[in-house]
Amino acid sequence: MSEPDQTSVPMMQRRRFMKFGGAAMTLLVSRVGFAAETSILAVRVWPSQDYTRVTLEGRDTLKYTHQIVKNPERLVIDLEGAEFNSVIQSLPGKITESDPYIKLIRAGRNRPGVVRLVIELKAEVKPQVFTLDPVGQYGHRLVLDLYPAEPIDPLLALIEKPDPIVAATGEAASPTRPTAQVGNGDASKPSNPPEPASSAPVQAAEPAKPAQQDNKEEVSPADRKHRGGKGQVTRLATIAIDPGHGGEDPGAVGKAGTYEKNVTLAIGRRLKAKIDADPLLRGMLTRDGDFFVPLGQRVAKARAVQADLFVSIHADAFIKPDARGSSVFVLSDKGASSTAARWLAQKENAADLVGGVNLGVKDALLARTLLDLSQTATMQDSAKLGRAVLGELGGINQLHKGQVEQAGFAVLKAPDIPSILVETAFISNPEEEQRLKDEAYQDKMADAILRGIKRYFAKNPPVQRNTVAFIG
Repeated sequence: MSEPDQTSVPMMQRRRFMKFGGAAMTLLVSRVGFAAETSILAVRVWPSQDYTRVTLEGRDTLKYTHQIVKNPERLVIDLEGAEFNSVIQSLPGKITESDPYIKLIRAGRNRPGVVRLVIELKAEVKPQVFTLDPVGQYGHRLVLDLYPAEPIDPLLALIEKPDPIVAATGEAASPTRPTAQVGNGDASKPSNPPEPASSAPVQAAEPAKPAQQDNKEEVSPADRKHRGGKGQVTRLATIAIDPGHGGEDPGAVGKAGTYEKNVTLAIGRRLKAKIDADPLLRGMLTRDGDFFVPLGQRVAKARAVQADLFVSIHADAFIKPDARGSSVFVLSDKGASSTAARWLAQKENAADLVGGVNLGVKDALLARTLLDLSQTATMQDSAKLGRAVLGELGGINQLHKGQVEQAGFAVLKAPDIPSILVETAFISNPEEEQRLKDEAYQDKMADAILRGIKRYFAKNPPVQRNTVAFIG
C-alpha cells in the first residue's frame, strides 16, 4: 500500500475537523434547546380553611400568565418555557378531597414550549399569583394563593365557646346556630400531632346556676377579677395563640429532623384546649393547620377578635448546639436587650421571606397596625405578662435567661394587645429536641403558659367592653 500524498494530509485533517466540528455544533444546539426549558424541581400544596397555596419551584424564574374561567370555576395557568417533567405530572396527585377550594388539577402540554395547569375549583376564589426569588432552602418559586371570595371571619372561631353573658342570663345557645368548623378536615393535619379532645362538637350552653349557688363555687383570685361583686361573670378574656412558622416556612429543624412548625402547632393546640376549658377564657389560633401565615396577618387576626393577649409560640435554634433553656421575649422599640435576642429577632422576622409574601398586596389596616408603636402602656403590660409566664416556665425547664428579653419582633407589634413570644426550648439542642417531641412535655409547657396567663390576669384583669356578639 503506497504512502498517502503529503498534499492530501491537510485536506483529510480539514475534513475530519469539519466532521467533528459539525457534530459538536449539533450537540451544542441541542443543549441550548434543552436549557431553554425551565425544569420544575418541586411542587407543593398547602390546604387550609384560610386559603390553599400551590407552590411550583423551578431551576430558573418561571414565566406565566393566568386567568379565571367561569361556569365552572377554574384557574388556568400557562407556564412559558417550562419542561413537562415527572415532577409537574405529580401535581394532580397531591390534591385531596378535603381541600376546601381545589377539586382537581390537570396538567399537560398546551402548545410547544407551554405547560398548562387547569385548577378546577370548589368555590369562587380570589387568587394571588406571584413569584419569589431564591431564599434559604428554596429556589425560584411560583406561588398560587387561592383565597375564598368571601374572606373567613376570625370571629367564627369564637363561636365554639358560649358567651358568659348569655349563660348568666339563663339563655341557652340556639340549637340552630351553626357550629364553626375551623380547620377541621385540613389535609395537612395528618402530618401533625392529633387535635386535642377539646375540638369535640359544640354543646348548647346550659342555663346558669342561681347566684347563691354560684357564690359557693371555689373561685380563684384570677377568676374573681373577671366577676362582679356577687360572682357574676363580666366577660370572657380572649387569648390569641400564635404557633410560629407553618407551611412553606418550616422554622428551625432539629438534628433528628423535627420541624419547629409542628412542635409549635402541637403546643398551641394543647394550650387552646386548656384555655377553652376555663369558663372565663377562650383561645384563638392564628393557624390551626400546616399552612403559612405572614407575620402581619397574625397580628391582624388577633386584633380582629379583639384579643386581650397575644402569645406567640416558638422552638428556635442557635448556632451552638449546647444552647438550652426556655425564654420569653417582648417587643422593644429601643433595640435588643442582648446580641442573641437581636439575632433571634432578625431570624424570626425573615419568616415572611421564607414563607413567601405577596408584596404587591397592600393592606392599609395592617400598615396602620405595624406603624403605631407609641403605646407604652401596652409594652409595659407585655413585660408584666412576660414575667408571669417566665416564672412558670422555670418550674418545668431551665431558663435560658433569668429575665424577660427585648427585641424588635415584627409579630409582637400589635399596638393595643399585650404580646409575648415564648421560646419553649432550643430545637437545635438534641436533648431538648427530644423533649419538644414528647407529648407529656408539650402538655407541661401548655400548662405553664396558662398558669402565667392566669397570674397576669389576677393583677391585670381585662377592661370591660362590649362583648363579642354571636354570629347566628
